[in-house]
Amino acid sequence: MIIGVPKESFPGEKRVALVPAVVPTLAKAGHEVVVETSAGLAAGYPDADYADKGARILASRGEVFAASEAVFQVLCYGANDKTGGEDLPLLRRDQVLMGFLRPLGSPETVKEIAATGAIAFAVELMPRITRAQSMDALSAMSTVAGYKAVLLAATTLPRMFPMLMTAAGTIAPARVLVIGAGVNGLQAMATARKLGAVVSAYDIRPAAKEQVLSVGARFVELPLEAADAEDKHGYARSQDETFYQRQRELLARVVAESDVVITTAVVPGRKAPVLITAEMVARMASGSVIVDLAAERGGNCELTRATETIIDHGVTIIGPVNLAGTAPYHASQLYAKNLTTFFLHLVREGKLQLGLEDEITRETLLTQGGEVVHPRVREALHPQGGYPTLERRTS
Repeated sequence: MIIGVPKESFPGEKRVALVPAVVPTLAKAGHEVVVETSAGLAAGYPDADYADKGARILASRGEVFAASEAVFQVLCYGANDKTGGEDLPLLRRDQVLMGFLRPLGSPETVKEIAATGAIAFAVELMPRITRAQSMDALSAMSTVAGYKAVLLAATTLPRMFPMLMTAAGTIAPARVLVIGAGVNGLQAMATARKLGAVVSAYDIRPAAKEQVLSVGARFVELPLEAADAEDKHGYARSQDETFYQRQRELLARVVAESDVVITTAVVPGRKAPVLITAEMVARMASGSVIVDLAAERGGNCELTRATETIIDHGVTIIGPVNLAGTAPYHASQLYAKNLTTFFLHLVREGKLQLGLEDEITRETLLTQGGEVVHPRVREALHPQGGYPTLERRTS
């Protein structure tokens, strides 16, 4: 198949879907790669590097879509709510589209993609099972975001992270609290520890304690029990408001004692739960920092504003969006490996395998034959029920 890599069109997005290093891997499997000129330049990958590895450079976005049987993007329409809709006329029937599509957050855009006849796969729906780990782009990007969140906090905090013993006196280490022990939270913990901070963490999932301890952080235990804390895909489940109210009450003291709080709690397809209220912020010491990695979903802090940095009661609250994109060279490298592995899993002997008996295919396939085929997205489109039943395709 011919795989096309257009330049990312979302404002400020510097990542690229494929890097030159994976082109020979795809070529060995019989595939050809075409790349829009300058697609990788902002991430540190010039056209000459792609050409040296055997890719063809095409002059325009339209040429890439027209020449490709499969299109790889970082932010497809849905995840790209600014300019992504401009790609709809370029898609055609049975053309494969792979990337982040935010299907549970914007199901209507999936319906529009389905109308083009394209076969779309959402990488953020990759099941968290052992054999899919090398394809898990969401985890890879979360790793970058967790790392960058700590650096952002460290440069904002008006004190240093490590304990230092100097002739002028001893400097106490910073106290960092990470709420949410997913991939980004664990990376944040590990990075904060490397910088010398004293790190604590909290998560509603009981299984998270062992993971928190494994990176050298202290697990904050609250006398609070969550019902069905984790779904079958390994993600935290949404709880009722009574639970969150009690959680906030118990977390208030821990938050107030922290110099830095990094929040990472999100529930796929839903608004992020509020874990830190304005009252809790007011109890924090002046100069403290909150980095809210759930900002794009509404924020875990009541005061968070997505893409903005504000100061309230002397506390700096940062609402970053797309932190992974601020390290585009390595983020693109990781993403390209994820996408390449995923594609080679789906395409064997030159043919796209759409058997729904495979969990990886079943969980990521969004559209096929002009229809939205993913059950959870169909439910999101028809929240009152009554959505039509599809005949399950097996090939």
